[in-house]
Amino acid sequence: MSARITREELAARIAQDIAEGSYVNLGIGAPTLVANYLPADQEIILHTENGLLGMGPAPDAAHVDPDLINAGKQAVTALDGAAFFHHADSFGMMRGGHLDVCVLGAFQVSETGDLANWSTGAPGAIPAVGGAMDLAIGAKAVYVMTDLLTKTGESKLVAECTYPLTGVGCVTRVYTDHAVFDVTPDGFAVREAFGDNTVESLSELTGLTLLHEFDTPPALPYDPAPAIPTEGT
Repeated sequence: MSARITREELAARIAQDIAEGSYVNLGIGAPTLVANYLPADQEIILHTENGLLGMGPAPDAAHVDPDLINAGKQAVTALDGAAFFHHADSFGMMRGGHLDVCVLGAFQVSETGDLANWSTGAPGAIPAVGGAMDLAIGAKAVYVMTDLLTKTGESKLVAECTYPLTGVGCVTRVYTDHAVFDVTPDGFAVREAFGDNTVESLSELTGLTLLHEFDTPPALPYDPAPAIPTEGT
């Protein structure tokens, strides 16, 4: 049995943990895949920091609108009732605590929930923080979507981040291709392991002491905001 799942499978797994009525920002890159797996019969409102609330899944090639893009310049769709607004208003939503969930990528996440996802600190690296700092401190729950290991085999879950921080103590849950981890006061807890991974094998891969949380019932780490009222309500 494989020890890893695909990015598409991971995006579908994250979508399962987003409650109806939630306002959600999907970060640039792999997190945008989550939009394709949200249940069609639930109202989950997607936000993109370049000024759209009510973003839908990616269009097929025949229905691409070059003027309709997300913050990563990827083609998106707009659902019925979607709203367009100024970039400053969008950041006000992010900083003002109006988002229930954001899903971000990461270079490193520490045992205390620190996030490093905008720079490796390498000489000459181009600063690329974007709105990640605003999302990390403004969203009620910060989900990280990432591979567990780098291309050279180092764990992205670490005791302490060595890259420049995006946010301190902000990460709620980490979704990786090997397992799902919760950030707890006592370190990382394995909520779900994929394939033939175990707490012991994951501890060996990460070099960390991991807690066992398989028997803990799933719980939302945030209270979803009320759904957008419809006409007449």
